[in-house]
Amino acid sequence: MSTANLTREDTARRKTEIDVLGYRVELDLRDAAPATATDAGATTFPTRTTVEFAARTDRTWLDFLGARVDAVTVNGLDVPVRYDGARIELTGLGSVNVVTVEARGTYSRSGEGMHRFTDPVDGATYLYTQYEPADVRRVFACFEQPDLKAPFTFVVEAPESWQVLSNQRVAHRRGDRVTFEPTLPISTYITAVVAGPYHRVESDWRRGDLVVPLGIYCRASLAPHLDAEEIVEITRQGMDFYAEHFDYPYPFGKYDQVFVPEYNLGAMENPGCVTFTEAYIFRGASTEEQHQRRANTVLHEMAHMWFGDLVTMAWWDDLWLKESFADYMGALVGAEATRFDDAWVAFANRRKAWAYLQDQLPTTHPIVADIGDLEAAKLNFDGITYAKGASVLKQLVAYVGREAFFTGARRYFRAHEFGNTTLADLLAVLEESSGRDLTEWSRRWLETSGVSTLSWDGTAIVQTDPRPHRIAVGRYEPDAAGRLVRVERLELDLVEERTPVDIAPAAVVLLNDDDLTYAKVRLDESSLRTVEEALDRIVDPLARGLVWSALWNATRDAELDVDRYLSVARRHAPAETSNVLLTSVLGNAAFAIAHYLPVEQRPAAWQAWLDTVWNEVQRAAPRSDAQLSWARALAAASAFDGRYADGIRALLEPPKGHERTGRLEELAVELVHPDPDLRWALWTALVATGNADADDLDRELADDDTGSGRTAYLRALTSAPDPDVKATVWARIHRAGTQDDEAQTDGTLSNDQLDAVVSGFTAGGRADLTGPYAGAYFVSLRQVWERRSIELARRFVVGLFPDSESTDDADAWLTDNGDAPAALRRLVLEQRDHLARALRARARSDRPR
Repeated sequence: MSTANLTREDTARRKTEIDVLGYRVELDLRDAAPATATDAGATTFPTRTTVEFAARTDRTWLDFLGARVDAVTVNGLDVPVRYDGARIELTGLGSVNVVTVEARGTYSRSGEGMHRFTDPVDGATYLYTQYEPADVRRVFACFEQPDLKAPFTFVVEAPESWQVLSNQRVAHRRGDRVTFEPTLPISTYITAVVAGPYHRVESDWRRGDLVVPLGIYCRASLAPHLDAEEIVEITRQGMDFYAEHFDYPYPFGKYDQVFVPEYNLGAMENPGCVTFTEAYIFRGASTEEQHQRRANTVLHEMAHMWFGDLVTMAWWDDLWLKESFADYMGALVGAEATRFDDAWVAFANRRKAWAYLQDQLPTTHPIVADIGDLEAAKLNFDGITYAKGASVLKQLVAYVGREAFFTGARRYFRAHEFGNTTLADLLAVLEESSGRDLTEWSRRWLETSGVSTLSWDGTAIVQTDPRPHRIAVGRYEPDAAGRLVRVERLELDLVEERTPVDIAPAAVVLLNDDDLTYAKVRLDESSLRTVEEALDRIVDPLARGLVWSALWNATRDAELDVDRYLSVARRHAPAETSNVLLTSVLGNAAFAIAHYLPVEQRPAAWQAWLDTVWNEVQRAAPRSDAQLSWARALAAASAFDGRYADGIRALLEPPKGHERTGRLEELAVELVHPDPDLRWALWTALVATGNADADDLDRELADDDTGSGRTAYLRALTSAPDPDVKATVWARIHRAGTQDDEAQTDGTLSNDQLDAVVSGFTAGGRADLTGPYAGAYFVSLRQVWERRSIELARRFVVGLFPDSESTDDADAWLTDNGDAPAALRRLVLEQRDHLARALRARARSDRPR
């Protein structure tokens, strides 16, 4: 195993041998910006680390992934540089040591380490760091593991006109040199540096004598689109909730939130300097669902200031100790402290769908996972760790009681502040606060994998993979107006495979009503027939969302015909009033047609779906959330079927000098024209079906020559149904992120750009164009993995996995590559399972009726 892939055993041993006392990190970023329009700028930057630590050994190592190490000093003496590309060996140590490493770090285009982006709008250069789980070592030498916490003092040299941010406030700034105050003891992976001519909006949050400065940042060219007022409002509401419920003052001084380009994540909880994807800055029209999703992320990251930053897991096995809690708190605070009182609807329908999907893969794992090394940790930021963990925490709160839960959390923060914990530490405080023994609960919920399925057979509730559940059962009947409302609610415990229950017949019997537990639900046949006719008449959005979820899970499991699901979607999605639910249904319907139907049935299904979508775009109120959601669905579906190409072009290019007397022209003015992201999606659909070309895209790019516009242009251009285009794209994808790519005059592909060309290559589901590359895909997998960072390699492995009528190629690769890296095998195994699931759904749809 490469020394770059740190193991749990290695780091556990190092933890017993050293205690880190403090870091001073000096970075020189003055050459980051291009000197001229044709100059890409320096590829590396000077980095200097001075670390003081106590040792109970005479040798250890520092971690560093950079261009080179120039000098190492141990306790004032220059020593030979022993660097293997990942570890800097240190010998001759005393009881207390001061080590200085001078090196060169490499600017990143993959979103890992020190990422650099140059804005095409104004030529400005922006930098930010992203480290989780172990990319700090791409920027400075360190002891790269979460349980070696220490104070950090950052010193950054950058152009005087730039904003320079880190976890703490600026102590002093003299010209190009910025020195920050020392941090409190924190883990390496949550340190941060941000630099560039960022636009800033200032505010603060106050509680008693505590004043926390708030900063909202984005690129200067995005400043007109930054709705800072709403973000500040959500931030203050979250701070109020956490202050009241955690009874531990916000500990990290200031609270900056920075929206950064080409980000691999939704956000990262660096204390005092949280970074977010720019996708949360809406360049055009946006729905309430998008605002709810952003608010959830803001609140999720804020929860990490306590769950993750103040108290941190000892190793990545207990990643859930921060992510599950933050996911739960994001929904809870959203529902109780902000205007997004439908946060639990979004959680039940969106987040838990992710968990159900992940928990049915052959690579599923317990919430408390077995993470042996960093490659495994990188892939464990998944639906189990986040959404299943949060679902189980919701069940735990119901089990121990809300007050006991928050009492335990407050004790947890006080007992372990600035330290590291494991599962046992959390259970201890919750058992103390609740008086309950949680050993069996933990064993059944946190230390096992898999999802139960609940069904009603007329006399009993039956569950597969039995676990203890506290659930509610709702009986729904029509009221005088014909609306389906709950007329009875029964709450009970399930433990065994069969639990006899006396439930009177009803129009709809809904198991797990109110979404109390984590389990898939099946509708009985009578309830299914009712919702097929009357799903939109269920008044409560949470109940309606649970029904939509049940239908989708049954379709994915090949227990409900795909065409039956699509019929429900075509009939009831137009009446769906929750944008959260509508967005999910629109995405699921398109996915079902593209993957779960036999190839020969897809043209008719696309036609029926597009008819529905096109009609709803025109029927919906201009600029409404519904119209925007349907318009996005139109773009997605039209990449597979060009029947509405003329209408889409009329939306994009309304006749000049027209009078707004026709609905089509009205749409062009009211919806499509102001929204560049939607326009690019529609152009991409036209290109994918051969109804637009490079000249069309060039004209669009002239109107939107921005970072997002250029990436969207690349996606659209590579979507062309042309064998020569696909061949060129395939070759470029294989260069991306390699040394060969670095040498290309057209520049490297960044993480976002690689996503764009992968998406373009597979656009429209044209197996006749992409199928010939299936063999080459499997032949190249190991080389791709070896030559790229895991972030870029994952995009290749997942995005280009062939969609075929058999799993034979994947099976053969897995058989022949038993010695491949475990993280690579996991990705291939998961993609193989997704294909097998699709084949089962196709087989059900293809059976004689």
